[in-house]
Amino acid sequence: MRTVFTALPVLAALTLGVSGEVVAADEANAPAMHSIDVEEHLGEVIDRDLTFVDQDGKKVQLGDFLDGKRPVLLTLNYYRCPVLCNVQLNALTDTLATEMKRFDLMHEVNTRGTFLVSKACIPHLEKAQNPHILMLSPPLDMAEKWFAPHLAYSIAKFGMSLCVLGLAGELREKGIAVNALWPRTAIATAAVKNLVGGEAMMAASRTPDILADAAWLVLTRGSGEFTGNFLIDDSFLAENGVTDFDKYRVDPARDLAPDFFVPDSSIPPASLKALR
Repeated sequence: MRTVFTALPVLAALTLGVSGEVVAADEANAPAMHSIDVEEHLGEVIDRDLTFVDQDGKKVQLGDFLDGKRPVLLTLNYYRCPVLCNVQLNALTDTLATEMKRFDLMHEVNTRGTFLVSKACIPHLEKAQNPHILMLSPPLDMAEKWFAPHLAYSIAKFGMSLCVLGLAGELREKGIAVNALWPRTAIATAAVKNLVGGEAMMAASRTPDILADAAWLVLTRGSGEFTGNFLIDDSFLAENGVTDFDKYRVDPARDLAPDFFVPDSSIPPASLKALR
């Protein structure tokens, strides 16, 4: 996996939504979380001495990541989040089963969040040498099958992609690239393990390295020449000379599970079937 931000002298805004393979958890298992909401404190100053826990369980202070030399885009995430994130942000439900509070929350985080983060970054990106905005959002494939089963969720995800489409045109003359990246298959994340199908689904996934490698290729391209693209991870890697996709498999003996929102016209550069 590549370390993107330390390798690039740019401010890259990666607005990451929850991938389509993450489905809604059984809410009966988390009744106490139904009242959780988003409370904004826009414009307030964050104390550099605030203490958090990193992915290794160690306590770290916010100031440890601010060296005064490189721009920092900070997102606060649950590194291992068995229920909260996806119960609150995702609702793979039909229209009658979708509560409006859930609808609003999905759109606040996905569409509004994408727009807001991008807007906040533009003044800084205008000063960068090779500025990029990269969204983890699907291609704009307006097929009924992507919307009919879970309309509210799909609108929220495609709202992110509409931001890509519009911002790419708006910012082209400023030399700021705006692109979207999307996985062809399930990705082995904590959410997939805890919510979707446990170890079985993890085995049918690719590692996050495939997205990291694809993102690195996007962010190292000249921003003035590569913008407005909706990329599928393995196809984009293949276009850039990658031929070994087996290295991204969690379990080569398992068929890979396809992700949502990949157009039927997109042909994978390597078989998704198990290796025999």
